[in-house]
Amino acid sequence: MIPDNIRILRDRISKKCLESSRDPGEIKIIAVSKNFGINEINSAFNEGLRDFGENRAQELIPKFEELGNKINWHFIGHLQRNKVRFAVKAAEYIHSVDSLLIASEINRLAAMNDKVQKILLQMKTSDEETKSGIEYESELLDIAGYCREFKNVDLVGLMTIAPFTDDIEKIKSSFRYLRNLRNELNEKGFSGINELSMGMTLDFETAIEEGATMLRIGSAIFGERIYN
Repeated sequence: MIPDNIRILRDRISKKCLESSRDPGEIKIIAVSKNFGINEINSAFNEGLRDFGENRAQELIPKFEELGNKINWHFIGHLQRNKVRFAVKAAEYIHSVDSLLIASEINRLAAMNDKVQKILLQMKTSDEETKSGIEYESELLDIAGYCREFKNVDLVGLMTIAPFTDDIEKIKSSFRYLRNLRNELNEKGFSGINELSMGMTLDFETAIEEGATMLRIGSAIFGERIYN
């Protein structure tokens, strides 16, 4: 099932890239392996996927310890300060940095691990109360400015979660806003902020249209999750 799902996914990405005048090589598939085990991850790995995303530190660490650095791990869930040490230990990218406090803690712990941690700043681009992220452009600029001074943090992009809606224009607006923020940061001299982590199973084709460089795909690869 997983190999077939990945082939279908790649075909859909290629088709949407062709329609949007984009290069599929610009887009990284992050297989969201939350609630799935080592066998499923290995099945996706055998189909050429190398980037895997986890939402919870307590699930990331045992997978990292078993599979190690053959996988590029992405921490994509809400990150509490007391869990930062786990994300820094295992993840190549931390997508969900939503405050100066968390960015500073990542910098401190990355220094202790002799590591430069790649991060993305998470923006709240909808009015849904359940969504996390930085709400104001001024706050984004402030945090980005501090990150530029941190020696053990590499700010590489922005992340968002689109609103849960059937209104395609609201989803497009969310993604477009993130892209415009990225462009504004570049114009203000923040070099190296290139990644746009946006788009999941239900909206990744829209995200491609709006410039996504990282797609966080779970059920389209692994099937529906079973929650305990």
